[in-house]
Amino acid sequence: MELKVYKIDGSETAKTVTLDDRIFNVEPNDHAIWLDVKNIMANKRQGTHNTLDRATVSGSTRKLKRQKGTGGARAGGIKSPTIRGGATAFGPHPRDYGFKLNKKVKRLARFSAFTYKAKENKITVVEDFAFDAPKTKAFVNILKSFNLQDAKTLTLVNSSNTNVYLSSRNLQRAKVMRASDANTYDVLNATNLIICENSIADLNKMLGE
Repeated sequence: MELKVYKIDGSETAKTVTLDDRIFNVEPNDHAIWLDVKNIMANKRQGTHNTLDRATVSGSTRKLKRQKGTGGARAGGIKSPTIRGGATAFGPHPRDYGFKLNKKVKRLARFSAFTYKAKENKITVVEDFAFDAPKTKAFVNILKSFNLQDAKTLTLVNSSNTNVYLSSRNLQRAKVMRASDANTYDVLNATNLIICENSIADLNKMLGE
């Protein structure tokens, strides 16, 4: 598909770019998207939750009362989960929630996400830009040029521009990342995509992964 290239002030240029149909015009696979997003969210989990079981909770191992003849249930010790202040039964322990997902599935999910944005006409291609110093107002002005100041946007750049990243970091609904780092979750989580002209080459490199 062919798109016009815009300046950061919102005006059109005479240039156009062609987005590779192998990335932006595939048959979307919703199950692959679900698996990839699940994988991304699982990898973000810290998994540091922990509870005290009978082996780790503090307390005596003395038998509280005799086994029979009390008229009540048996009580082996004060660490029992049935006693207040005792251990936790079957509680969570530190673990890694990540799971393996094939590269081809992850790539199909990414391409499906880009295809959905292309079909919804939610992609804007702009000329490459950089800031001499971090300036949130300058980044907001770019969003205003395309009427996206109130939309959730993802801006893909071709290199790690620290000043552009810092200029957007204070905006709750805006995110800047390198095109080579784009993932299914961030693409779908954004309402609109802003793609810098030179970063399209980085997206095309995904075909060779």
